[in-house]
Amino acid sequence: MQQTTNSSQQTDTSAKDWMRILLPYRQPKLGRSMFEIGVTIAPFFLLAIAAYWALSVHYALSLVFSLLAAGFLVRLFIIQHDCSHGAFFKTKTLNNWVGRILGVITMTPFAIWRRAHLTHHGASGNLDNRGVGDIHMLTVEEYKARSAKGRLAYRLYRHPIVMFLIGPIYVFLIAQRLPDKFLRGQPKYWFSAMGTNLLIGLVISSLIYFFGLVPFLLVYGPMILLAGALGIWMFFVQHQFEDTHWDAGENWDRNEAALFGSSHYDLPKPLRWITGNIGIHHVHHLNSRIPFYRLTEALRDHPKLVGIKRLTLRESLKCVRLKLWDEQARKLVTIKAAMAV
Repeated sequence: MQQTTNSSQQTDTSAKDWMRILLPYRQPKLGRSMFEIGVTIAPFFLLAIAAYWALSVHYALSLVFSLLAAGFLVRLFIIQHDCSHGAFFKTKTLNNWVGRILGVITMTPFAIWRRAHLTHHGASGNLDNRGVGDIHMLTVEEYKARSAKGRLAYRLYRHPIVMFLIGPIYVFLIAQRLPDKFLRGQPKYWFSAMGTNLLIGLVISSLIYFFGLVPFLLVYGPMILLAGALGIWMFFVQHQFEDTHWDAGENWDRNEAALFGSSHYDLPKPLRWITGNIGIHHVHHLNSRIPFYRLTEALRDHPKLVGIKRLTLRESLKCVRLKLWDEQARKLVTIKAAMAV
């Protein structure tokens, strides 16, 4: 059975102390932040333009450019994500406006995403507060208590095709067009959703007007599908690994959940760069105000953090099979293993 490398929770430093140790890395650097935007948004637009141009040569070439652009779209989303934490710039105004603008490109209303994501951070690893901004997960006992139809629905939801293909389409094209249910009573979230939708509509209408519907779909379709799938995958492996950390009631501790319930997804350097170091997720959850470009700095200065909940690319592929939290064994297990007991 897959386990994260060096996954023992025995460490000389408590999670609460790590949170304090990481405080100095919270300071963003304006020049570096602007540089990261530039080296991400420029290649994204250039690759998108190249994908349209390549349609006149061969669709295979266009597809290559679209898929490469998808990687930079993921990176733009990470920048938007940092803005939602107030981590990318020192001022709230700059974080908010950059986040809103990028939300049009990523098809993610900024205010809604920020609220849902901050809710996720505040309840990560808490069995009593699941359901907002996270991957739906049942405990073994909850699964066994379900009817046959309920179990089937859960298995379908956790199936890779649904999770990483149908799921991104639903999330980015449908679900994010309206505020989450728990936000619909507040006008500012409707303004965020409708304002973003309006701008997305204007951009898409303009692209279709100038380039045509079919070229738009051929270029943008694969781009948003791959970017969405990558985004969901990254979010999945950051918390859905075998020896993750879940507790309930008074046993839940936010700092413990942050450090031990979030993986260090140790990707090869090119993938780490294109995903904005978000794989260093345990550090991010310990202190979400650290800009993504300083996460590697924290690991370099504090090598003990490298091995905590470390998950390699190969190991991560096995996480897909783990679908239930076993409260007795304190680990994620397969449905087959859970039902065999």
